[in-house]
Amino acid sequence: MYLLRAELHGVGPFDHLDLSFADEQDQPRRLVVIHGGGGVGKTSLLAAIGSSRPGHATAQQPRPDQVRAAEGVPSAWVAADWQLGQDDPERPHALRVASPNVKLPGPEDAELTRRREQALFDRVATEGGFAFLSIASTRWFSRQPIAIAAPSRGVARYDVKQPAGFDDATRSDLSRETKQALAYAEIGTALVERRPLESEVRLDTLGPAMLKVVSQLVRLTSFSYEGLDPVSWEPMFRSGEGTRMPFDALPTRVRHLTAFGALAVRTLWAAYPDRDPRISEGVVLIDEVDLHQDAAVALKLPAALRAALPSVQWILTTSSPVVASGASAGEVLALRSSAEGRVEIHAGPSATTH
Repeated sequence: MYLLRAELHGVGPFDHLDLSFADEQDQPRRLVVIHGGGGVGKTSLLAAIGSSRPGHATAQQPRPDQVRAAEGVPSAWVAADWQLGQDDPERPHALRVASPNVKLPGPEDAELTRRREQALFDRVATEGGFAFLSIASTRWFSRQPIAIAAPSRGVARYDVKQPAGFDDATRSDLSRETKQALAYAEIGTALVERRPLESEVRLDTLGPAMLKVVSQLVRLTSFSYEGLDPVSWEPMFRSGEGTRMPFDALPTRVRHLTAFGALAVRTLWAAYPDRDPRISEGVVLIDEVDLHQDAAVALKLPAALRAALPSVQWILTTSSPVVASGASAGEVLALRSSAEGRVEIHAGPSATTH
């Protein structure tokens, strides 16, 4: 599943915004960097995308100054076009998912068909697939021991209806979720090597995928991921100077990179347990991706994420021109405030002109 287009009306600072996430051949870009300063709606945009996808479409919260249109059209709504890819390989056209309280312009029968399709895929999505992960800018990491309980209802389960939650800092502590993903991957793979599963679940690919992806990302900071400590089950890393340390002792920037890789791999495997996560499709949104990273890492980060999981569509926001310069001109969308106070979208060469 990949995002092709998003249309926002009355959401955040946007009166109306139409964004394309496709290239010149109308194929979804695997990397999109949304660049802009504070207050231009980067987080609002990601939240709108997260609430307008197969399996999870919710009504948008209107701004206090908005008035409902006379014809009954809601003052705030979102519509997004999704290429289903591996989730429905035979589908020739995109699936349009819109806020449930809006009637999109067009013929009555076409809108009725769209609503029926959206309802159908809402049901289909509950059966698996449609991998989607959002990581908020409010993320933080507490110190807590590893704990795994009922993995089939937790770390090994993908809930397509999980809300994006970009504004709730109380749900942004990623320590336990990241450590559970790392531990479950290694333990599950070790167990299945001794006692192969008779089902189609591919636990044998989860451990190697987790090790490779996390190692690739933390290598940006000269760290390496070594796997679990056999006694404590704590994920262990080694610095460039050779110091061995657990996850809780890592520098903050390394914990962020570890979470990006571990949570993405876990989501892909939980959504598609019969596939290698490294070749599974999905969408990952990361708000303020360069948080706590130095300039050298920020420059390389977009390309590193894409190389680690090339089948994933990465949609990243940043206020740093360094991150934007790490992507090609076609992969950058810039949000800027105009002289009239409206937020404008710039794409192509104008997006990288400051």
